[in-house]
Amino acid sequence: MDFRSDTVTKPSQAMRDLMANAEVGDDVYGDDPTVNDLEQWAANEAGFEAALFTSSGTQANLLGLMAHCERGDEYLCGQQAHNYKYEAGGAAVLGSIQPQPIENNPDGTLDFSKLEAAIKPDDSHFARTKLLSLENTINGKVIQLDYLAQARQFVNKHGLQMHLDGARVYNAAAALDVPVKEIAQHFDSMTICLSKGLGAPIGSLLLGNKEYIAKARRLRKVGGGMRQAGILAAAGKMALTENVEQLKVDHMNAKTLAVGLSQLEGVSVNPDFVETNIVFAKLSESIDIHKIAAQLAEDGITVSPGNPIRFVTHRDVSNEDIEVFLTKFASYL
Repeated sequence: MDFRSDTVTKPSQAMRDLMANAEVGDDVYGDDPTVNDLEQWAANEAGFEAALFTSSGTQANLLGLMAHCERGDEYLCGQQAHNYKYEAGGAAVLGSIQPQPIENNPDGTLDFSKLEAAIKPDDSHFARTKLLSLENTINGKVIQLDYLAQARQFVNKHGLQMHLDGARVYNAAAALDVPVKEIAQHFDSMTICLSKGLGAPIGSLLLGNKEYIAKARRLRKVGGGMRQAGILAAAGKMALTENVEQLKVDHMNAKTLAVGLSQLEGVSVNPDFVETNIVFAKLSESIDIHKIAAQLAEDGITVSPGNPIRFVTHRDVSNEDIEVFLTKFASYL
């Protein structure tokens, strides 16, 4: 079992069979029917006009930012935002777009007064503030619908666009028990990662209006177009149509894991703070997590040592697996 991330999920045999038999064309020419079907289905599902299939969430976010912002523009985001902190500075490196990070609140939201203070005046000395980028979920936290509505009012007031890094947006929708469209309606653009808890082996989507997606499609060519990408898109379509309900199971398993960890000496977890499939556990200084990780590895259990240590549940970790892990972890503590 592997608790490092939900990115480690493996495609099911049914998904592999579907990929092997997918109808394909040349996506650069726009005639791969499976890619086209995925893009249109996902756009309709989320309430957008169009979508673009990309190789990764990092590429989707980069294209999303570059399609909104020109050279010398800036986007507002959180200090913990994935497209600021964990994507190699791509917006600045490749798009000449300046990020303006704001400290995240404990629930993952951003303070509107701080955001307003960060908006630059219309002056040649400053970058042009064009976009607010939010993330849902962020570090496992779900951004609530009322906050998203307030964020929409904020960007409308200041003439900004709003982008959602929705790598785990279906986790957010599952936790809120709403259709994903209820989240997406507040945004001008959104990404969806297909290769995390949804279980596809590769791929993400960028969604927006037709003009925006056409610009992003042109920008994607710089990173390389994919040809018979229907083999991958078939997995993505299956992930969205058959694997979404699994996310609720992952959330329940994460809660079970959090409760179990909270009962161990030297481990601090508040199960009430676990909203989706990510659990953070604070360890006492006396615990050598690197040694324990090595011991767990000998049992076929993979974790990312750290303090706090992050555990992520997914379709390849069952409730029974969690009970086995808790027993082993407790014995090594």
